[in-house]
Amino acid sequence: MKTIFAMLAVVAMMSSCALTLPVSATSNTIGSKVGTATATGYFGIIFLDADASIRAAAKNGGITKISTVDLKQTSVLNIITTYETIVTGK
Repeated sequence: MKTIFAMLAVVAMMSSCALTLPVSATSNTIGSKVGTATATGYFGIIFLDADASIRAAAKNGGITKISTVDLKQTSVLNIITTYETIVTGK
């Protein structure tokens, strides 16, 4: 029985949660280009050299006319959190 509880505890500790939400949409037609920008934080307060801005995502995708913006957040026990900005456009 102890082994089962130990295995469940390990599985729970290694699990993560991901959530993707729409942030914005414009009247521009949806293009085929996609750009992303990522920032990873530790304990919710320490972010090292992170830029997950819309501008950085558009630049990374070579986008000049933004159609949609989405934000994806992935968390591992709220210790390591990753924010990814996803921009589509032309």
